[in-house]
Amino acid sequence: MSAAIEVTAFQADGTPRPRAVKLPADPFDGRVHEPALHQAVKVFMANQRQGTAATKTRGLVSGGNQKPWRQKGTGRARQGSIRAPNWPGGGTAFGPQPREYRLDMPVKLRRLARSSALNARARERSLTVIAPLAFEEPKTKRMVALLGKMGLEGHKVLLLTSELKPNVLLSARNIPDVAVMRYQDASTYDILKADTVVVEESALGTDGLETGSEVTHAPAPKKRGAGGRGDTGGTVEATPAPGKRKAAKRPAAKAAPKKPAAKKPAAKKASKPATAAAKKPARKPGRKKD
Repeated sequence: MSAAIEVTAFQADGTPRPRAVKLPADPFDGRVHEPALHQAVKVFMANQRQGTAATKTRGLVSGGNQKPWRQKGTGRARQGSIRAPNWPGGGTAFGPQPREYRLDMPVKLRRLARSSALNARARERSLTVIAPLAFEEPKTKRMVALLGKMGLEGHKVLLLTSELKPNVLLSARNIPDVAVMRYQDASTYDILKADTVVVEESALGTDGLETGSEVTHAPAPKKRGAGGRGDTGGTVEATPAPGKRKAAKRPAAKAAPKKPAAKKPAAKKASKPATAAAKKPARKPGRKKD
């Protein structure tokens, strides 16, 4: 059995408690089933579609009841109607027609996806517990002050109450990115859409939650900047990639003095070798012909 998940807790006025609270094992068992989350979000988005898109085919466009010109003899291509898809003002071929996009999901898979969404937010420390809220009258200013004291100003917040509380709902209705609903009415999509989920303590158990270890309340993380996902807005030193670190500059070694090059002895002129062969004897005069 996995250890209980501990989360931060607040009083009804937004004051942080010195100790964390342990979430109940049901549904916070620490298991996150990503395929179930994907299926739940896909089904929810598909069920939001109305499916009313429609286009007119050539049979629905008015006009074009007669042949624009005769079949042969004009030199032009044969046409049967001016409302054909290839004509301006004609019908649309293969356009969208009203259809049903609704998908269904098994009950057990839906429950698994919802518990996985709650576990994912709890593991990311994006789920907090607050004491039961009691608003005598709708007051947006009071709700803004409460969220600001909890460090959630400017965040997408989902406030889950134990029961229907109209005054709490009306107090947050005019605040952007803040939604209030009953704990049992929250869907997987609602939980994943919010940056922070705030749950009333009474919604998780009637006997109260067991306290955990002491916590140090750090300021709420800032919203992501325009620099991209995870941008902190500060300057970050560039770290050289492994294998491409610049080598430390070594002091240049002093060049050694050059030694004068030794003079090569002059090459002796090669004397022509004496020919041992004797000179050819003089040619004897030939006999004169008579």
